[in-house]
Amino acid sequence: MHLRRTVVALLLAAAAALAAAPATPAAAHGGPPARFPAGTVTGPDGRTAFTDAQGRRLQLRGFNLDKYAEATEADVTSLAAQGFTLIRVAVSWTRLEPVRGHLDPAELHRLRQLLGWADRYGLLALIDFHQDVYGPKFGGGDRGIPPWATRDDGLPFTPDPDDWFAGYFQPAVQAAFRHLYDDPDLRAWQADFYTRLALELRGHRSLLGYDLFNEPFGPVDGDPTDPAVLAAASAALEQGRLADMYRRLIAAVRRVDTRAWLFVEPTVLVGQGVPTRLPGFEDPRPGPARLGYAPHFYDTAVENGADWDPSDGFVERYTAAIAAYPAAHRLPVLVGEWGPPDSRRPGNTQLVRRQVAAMDGFAEGWTMWYWCRGTGGYCALDPAGHPAPGDEPAFGPYPAAVAGAGVSTTATPTGHTVRWSADGTRHSTELVLPPAAFPRGARVAATPATARVDVEQPYGGRAGTVRIRLPHTSPGTPVTVTVTPR
Repeated sequence: MHLRRTVVALLLAAAAALAAAPATPAAAHGGPPARFPAGTVTGPDGRTAFTDAQGRRLQLRGFNLDKYAEATEADVTSLAAQGFTLIRVAVSWTRLEPVRGHLDPAELHRLRQLLGWADRYGLLALIDFHQDVYGPKFGGGDRGIPPWATRDDGLPFTPDPDDWFAGYFQPAVQAAFRHLYDDPDLRAWQADFYTRLALELRGHRSLLGYDLFNEPFGPVDGDPTDPAVLAAASAALEQGRLADMYRRLIAAVRRVDTRAWLFVEPTVLVGQGVPTRLPGFEDPRPGPARLGYAPHFYDTAVENGADWDPSDGFVERYTAAIAAYPAAHRLPVLVGEWGPPDSRRPGNTQLVRRQVAAMDGFAEGWTMWYWCRGTGGYCALDPAGHPAPGDEPAFGPYPAAVAGAGVSTTATPTGHTVRWSADGTRHSTELVLPPAAFPRGARVAATPATARVDVEQPYGGRAGTVRIRLPHTSPGTPVTVTVTPR
């Protein structure tokens, strides 16, 4: 969640749910369970998908929560009730290790409790090592990198209440990031923290893995108001200090956990059409790599408070900017954060719809920012727990597991159409029907005529499922399923 203002606007030039009554666990009623990705498959188009143990292509969808240590069991049950299968949990190094060398037992208990809820209600959890403007010493509350790991060389820090992101360019913050990347003891302490936390959480059934460092930033040597300087600084960071950090953190987690997926993030410039300069990374686990790419999908002008202008080319620039890196390194894409700060405005309503459609074309999963109730801001729910006006496309039906390739989802004026090419395995394909989109159930039609369709209608405030089995279909057979609200 980022409200970038004056300084961040220059990045543009550098580029030239339902929280109703707690639901019954989805798994207990045959709803869509969380599916741990067993591997990946890369298609002819270069797109790499998550696959389950049956080889079906997976889509993971959900929301961010718990940045402020506020998540409850009701949040998790309401997420699951809508058919979402993923939560991105923002954890704080400061809260987890307030004193160097000692993980806080109460914070660990709370995190394990949250993972337990996720497991109970059929969700996977991605642990996000979150930071905003480094950490608490620079106004981050109890979030981010702890004070004992903050070295600012006594340089000044003057917060701007109207432009919190500008804090990244303050001399003290620049120094803190430089020390974190460069100082051998800070490197070792950070790696040790990741290893010890991974040891505490490893093997948990709901644990998908780790987003290794939220919205990485670093030193800017030169005038930060110069777009060329920012672009050069981002490239240097991704190719040098940040790449080295990711190698250390991958090794740190892998010392104790070979099961979890590990995701790397580019800098925020990708949101303005600047392709990442990150290198490829090796995964030391035995067997195929479990690495992924987790960019964020934010429009700077919208984050500054503007209503989205559909003619600004943002979605097209972003899509073009992120395509090459995951294709070159065969990484599945999971968009860790996206969504406007006010979906109720007309342009932003269009933006949500466009982003959902765009991600269907390049991402294997996403987590929207943010699962909460409110009358504005990033909350995806209104005060009554219904989808916030404008956020409805995020609550649409989606193919959670597909026995085939080339899957696509198209929203139509009357419903949704899902298409794919069958793989001939006779495994079932499963589509999720969130009750927000189908309050009175759904009508389903499928081709070819041999398709066996089983529809579990949404009821009682929880998601339904469409299961399609093709018992006598050759590989490559086109399949089309239309889903229309009653």
